[in-house]
Amino acid sequence: MNVLEVTDLRVGFAPDVQALRGVGLSVGQGEVLGIVGESGSGKTVLALAMMGLLPEGARTSGSVRLRGVELLGRSDRELSKVRGRDLAMVFQDPLSALTPVYPVGDQIAETIRIHSGATRSAARARAAELLDLVGIPGAARRARAYPHEFSGGMRQRVMIAMAIANDPVAIVADEPTTALDVTIQAQVLDVLRVAKEATGAAIVLITHDLAVVAGFADRVMVMYAGRAVESGPVDEIYRRPRMPYTIGLLQSLPRVDGPAGEGAARGRRAPIEGSAPIEGQPSGAALPSEPSPPPARCPFLPRCPVAVDGCAAAEPEPILVGPGGHVAACANTSATADPAAVFPVLDVPVPPPARRPRRERPIVLEVADLVRHHPVYRGALLRRRAGSVHAVDGVGFDVREGETLALVGESGCGKTTALMEILRLDRPQRGRVAILGEDTAALSAARRKALRRDVQVVFQDPFTSLDPRMRVAEILAEPLITHGLPVGGRVEELLDLVGLEPAHASRYPHGLSGGQRQRVGIARALALEPRLLLLDEPVASLDVSVQAGVMDLLEELRARLGLAYLFVAHDLAVVRRIADRVAVMHLGRIVEIGSVDEVYGAPAHPYTRALLDAVPLPDPFLERRRRRVPLQGEAPDPIDPPPGCRFRSRCPRYAALTAVESRQCDEHDPGPRAVGHDADREVACHHPLVGARVER
Repeated sequence: MNVLEVTDLRVGFAPDVQALRGVGLSVGQGEVLGIVGESGSGKTVLALAMMGLLPEGARTSGSVRLRGVELLGRSDRELSKVRGRDLAMVFQDPLSALTPVYPVGDQIAETIRIHSGATRSAARARAAELLDLVGIPGAARRARAYPHEFSGGMRQRVMIAMAIANDPVAIVADEPTTALDVTIQAQVLDVLRVAKEATGAAIVLITHDLAVVAGFADRVMVMYAGRAVESGPVDEIYRRPRMPYTIGLLQSLPRVDGPAGEGAARGRRAPIEGSAPIEGQPSGAALPSEPSPPPARCPFLPRCPVAVDGCAAAEPEPILVGPGGHVAACANTSATADPAAVFPVLDVPVPPPARRPRRERPIVLEVADLVRHHPVYRGALLRRRAGSVHAVDGVGFDVREGETLALVGESGCGKTTALMEILRLDRPQRGRVAILGEDTAALSAARRKALRRDVQVVFQDPFTSLDPRMRVAEILAEPLITHGLPVGGRVEELLDLVGLEPAHASRYPHGLSGGQRQRVGIARALALEPRLLLLDEPVASLDVSVQAGVMDLLEELRARLGLAYLFVAHDLAVVRRIADRVAVMHLGRIVEIGSVDEVYGAPAHPYTRALLDAVPLPDPFLERRRRRVPLQGEAPDPIDPPPGCRFRSRCPRYAALTAVESRQCDEHDPGPRAVGHDADREVACHHPLVGARVER
């Protein structure tokens, strides 16, 4: 029996915009439905419509039934009796979803008391039980803590505990793992599995991460322009996708088990050109009670590589294309029988400097024993120093011409701090930074300004890094004017270099898509023809299809201009796709460094192994058969790091050591040592996993 059913759901926010256009779905007891698609496809609007949380002025029609009871059209008072009891939601941002002025235990207990009438003491006891169920250590004590005292992953666990407090029959999870570290993401998904088993609830998982869906969902629904364009069993969709949009999404995904440097050395898939329509297709001024007429063509037509004449005549209706109810809305399913032919492999040249052995190439960036400790003060009136945050604590590496070195690790490990210390081009707190052979501590003001031409940065969020008051042409011309260089036709050259049109020069940042804004940020960084680019999570905020295009662009520019990249990221699949070497950071230090092939193929540090194990694969079969070594707990306090090995409290290997071996970890901080066959590979571990290859 279906627990949650949606039929012909339509949602409009303005006279000419339909965010949802006839969406239908059904989820049975204990079943997980994954809903995927690019930003603006209507995923979150669908979640809010099912929960009855759409803003005022939204026009809705269709049906949303929970165990056969219609929810659409009911008043907020009536829905408040259903929400939190029979139908629960896990929001994307737990910090804004939780009340900051109440302990988390009281917030869970309030949900229980409202819907069950339990006493205050019974509700608090139940809240502690739920926190223990979702893996909060010291649940009774932590129930009295406030949201700001929890990490992002712990707050998301609290949200899941609140969602299952009253044994709901259905849970809607809207991007529950977005912006979380890969290790925390794996823990949250494990908690959702426990919640499903404990309550038997149906789960609707909304996400842009197709790899998460592969290992968690039973069925998947792909949305585009406010409509479901393909749906069916997860194994069937991932192995035999039939809608060109689904094929493009799956082939755009970087894979942690794919070949290293795939874009640079072995070719890449042709990207999905263009961008998705925002908030659905225009539909005129039709009222909710009057279904909007279908668009005159398939909404994916401008981006489709296998379009036929019929695609422009009318929007295709879903048709059965495979077993298990596999349906796709495509007028040319005969051409999609071979997904590899829809988006073929394109050749990408290898950067000329990278053809020479690494040791023969000049060093562009050299960092030795870099330290940055931030003081911590306490007290409002009488401030006193209470310690220091060990953000970066003795980091060393080098980047050579034509090379991409990636810094990876969990949030707070010091990746971005290290990048910013390099970008300052000044005397570090301790250690040495040399760029193109020049020590930044010895630079004069004039030489520092000149050196900035050779070192540029691309930030994570292009919307906040670009001045909203300046047109694109002004943004690109600004560094040229600052350094006294002629502008001439340089703006047009830069736009062409990053794949933008001359017409984009007159636009403001808000008039561009996310991918276009990031391309503008890259063009600005290239305006002064630098030799080193510092890239701080440059694709983290982009949809997977846009992300693939930006990574391809970075590879093409590296090949064409001979650039060197220092690439900061938390996504190890992206790093596998774009980097030559990788440095793994934990609590301000590099615990392993080496070539991507060596580190990913046979990780020597238990932390590296745990990070790789936590990365989901976009293949349901492979994902289910993987054996993982889970990483438990939270990272130690960077204000007071423990003596000895800083990773030992979370190390899966530590518990199996002998008393003598564990004492070494307790008392001695491991320094870097050479390991493996790579002359440039090092690991900071007393008991490295030498020879242990990763099973994929």
